[in-house]
Amino acid sequence: MNKEAKKQEILKAFQSRHATKEFDPEKKISDDDFEFILETGRLSPSSFGFEPWRFVVIQDHALREQLKPVSWGAQKQLPTASHYVVMLARTAEDMVYDSEYIEHMMTEVKKLPKEAYEAISGFYKTFLESDFKLLGNDRAMVDWAAKQVYIALGNMMTAAAQIGIDSCPIEGFDQEKVQAILEKEGVLEGGNFEVAVMVGFGYRVNEPRPKVRQDLNDVVKWIR
Repeated sequence: MNKEAKKQEILKAFQSRHATKEFDPEKKISDDDFEFILETGRLSPSSFGFEPWRFVVIQDHALREQLKPVSWGAQKQLPTASHYVVMLARTAEDMVYDSEYIEHMMTEVKKLPKEAYEAISGFYKTFLESDFKLLGNDRAMVDWAAKQVYIALGNMMTAAAQIGIDSCPIEGFDQEKVQAILEKEGVLEGGNFEVAVMVGFGYRVNEPRPKVRQDLNDVVKWIR
């Protein structure tokens, strides 16, 4: 496929993608296809490459039923989605420059030599302290991590659309109550994670209205 044809294929997926309010409960995503969607999330970019996320796939219908009363934006998606993902962001405890998690990422995942580890630790500390002024503000730290979770979310939904799978991102939930439910399941690991967003995947029941967006000239400003 040449470049122009590929571009049109990608744009067609963007045009087709919409926030699916109700999925066909009889249609299930194959294991292979859903692993592909998860892989696009795993391979997504993150600040310093620290991957401050976890993707919790909730297929247990009893747990979905527990979440439904406190997830007003997912009343139809929770019962009908083929796959339902709660996307978590790491908290300040894990994301401070001298945490065990950051050390693990640099030494065991990235396998950085000592000199590189020490240099990046210094840059990261300065970034948290001075550049974005996040250090000491736990709420801001989690929100910063959640911004990166949304990068993975966007990539997963776009990848799904390109293989004909629908999705719906969901922020309509009581975060405190959802977290209390997931904490009982051991998902949040005692405070290392916080719920950032949810997303359902499956196949649409109804065709949506045509996509409406602002004109490109209204959302793009060039400085030449």
